[in-house]
Amino acid sequence: MTDAQGVPLVVTLTGGNRHDVTQLLPLVDAFPTVRGIRGRPRLRPDYLYADRGYDFDVYRRALRARRIVPRIARRGSAHGSGLGARRWVVERTFAWLHQFKRLRTRYEVRADLHLGLLQLACALICHRKLPKS
Repeated sequence: MTDAQGVPLVVTLTGGNRHDVTQLLPLVDAFPTVRGIRGRPRLRPDYLYADRGYDFDVYRRALRARRIVPRIARRGSAHGSGLGARRWVVERTFAWLHQFKRLRTRYEVRADLHLGLLQLACALICHRKLPKS
């Protein structure tokens, strides 16, 4: 799924008791090629924006090793890190996904069914955002 600016979005499904930061590197590695206007397709984004929950030096180093500049808010610092201008994209995507009741409250016991509904919702969101010709 891509957002309105063409930035690739990747979704995965994990258990509810897993911390989000454990999925940071697998999600970055799962990014599809990023197509530009011309030239070779990029294999990774230039920057990664994240909130304070991802503030671990291990992950910052791993992102730099992948030549991705981490823009992660520091824990203990005052709010107003400037990430809010980018964070709304994530919050907006969550709001779009929560329009689907079966994703807002998980009723499915089987993970494959829930993942299928999540992927279907992503496809429907993309279809709604495509320009009508």
